[in-house]
Amino acid sequence: MKRFAQTVLLKSDPEVIRRYEQYHADIWPEVIQGTFACGVKRVFIYRYQRMLFMFMETTDDFDMQRDMPKYMADPKAKEWDELMRTFQEPVPGAPEGITWVQMKEICALVTP
Repeated sequence: MKRFAQTVLLKSDPEVIRRYEQYHADIWPEVIQGTFACGVKRVFIYRYQRMLFMFMETTDDFDMQRDMPKYMADPKAKEWDELMRTFQEPVPGAPEGITWVQMKEICALVTP
C-alpha cells in the first residue's frame, strides 16, 4: 500500500472553514465512489486552524499523475474539486497553480 500526504490552507475566514467542514460531513456519493474507483483506499483530512493535512493510502500500483485524472473525469467530482478550491489557498512556497502540495515522508514507525 502506498501513502501520500498533502497540505493546503483554508482561507482565513471562519465562515469558509465552517462551510468546508460542513461539506466534508456529507461528501457527495460520486466523490466517494470516484475516489475509491481510481485506487485510493483510505483518506483522512485533519485541520489545525486553517491548515489542512490530507493522508491517503492507495493501492501499490497507484500513480498520482495517471490515476487522479480518472477521478476528475466524473463531472460531479470535477464540480466538487472546483467548489473545494474556492475555500482553499496554497501554502507559502507552493508552485504556481498547485493547491494541495505533496509532503515528503521523513519518518514512519510501524509495528514489527
